Amino acid sequence: MKLLLVGATGLVGQQVLSQALDDPRVHTLVTPVRRPLTTSHDKLVAPIVRFDDLPADADWWQADAAICTLGTTIKKAGSREKFREVDHDYPLAVARLARMHGTPSFAIVSAMGANPNSLFFYSRVKGELEADLTALDFPSLTLVRPALIGGHRKERRPGEQMAMKALQLLNPLIPKSLRINAGATIAQALLNAALQGRTGIRVISSAQMS
Repeated sequence: MKLLLVGATGLVGQQVLSQALDDPRVHTLVTPVRRPLTTSHDKLVAPIVRFDDLPADADWWQADAAICTLGTTIKKAGSREKFREVDHDYPLAVARLARMHGTPSFAIVSAMGANPNSLFFYSRVKGELEADLTALDFPSLTLVRPALIGGHRKERRPGEQMAMKALQLLNPLIPKSLRINAGATIAQALLNAALQGRTGIRVISSAQMS
């Protein structure tokens, strides 16, 4: 199968990249990136792109399945507007182009609590993206909703790191829905869902990955 992966340099994206390259189901892995990847592999194709000006006519948009792991934080983005651009506008643009070129299966990292009517900005943006993706009518759409994502990040997120340490200590006592989801586990859920391409809309919750 030919797999399109967008967001290959992030915590979850790196895990998807590694797992997909090892997966015999994937014969070609296309990963559009802003900067050259340090990873090389016979089945890896990594075109350099600008996410605010994606090449609509590129033939690599047509794939058997697509996975999107794009995401940031408001602090890193610098503003709510920029956060929305990265977490909503870019993934939606990717999905539209993949759908336009006939890609039938799409899987994306969303978030626990995603709701377009949420009082919380982060959850509202994620919910709006889910609604917009649903409107694209992919034959197979998977929304993966982790709680906190466990793993090593290049950038420091002090608040998130403190929450993770607390949850790790309390892990046996708290509900599965609130437990930390390992980046590798999320990646496996994305990869399996995208490649299986089950018809309809599927939501994979934090509890299902705990």
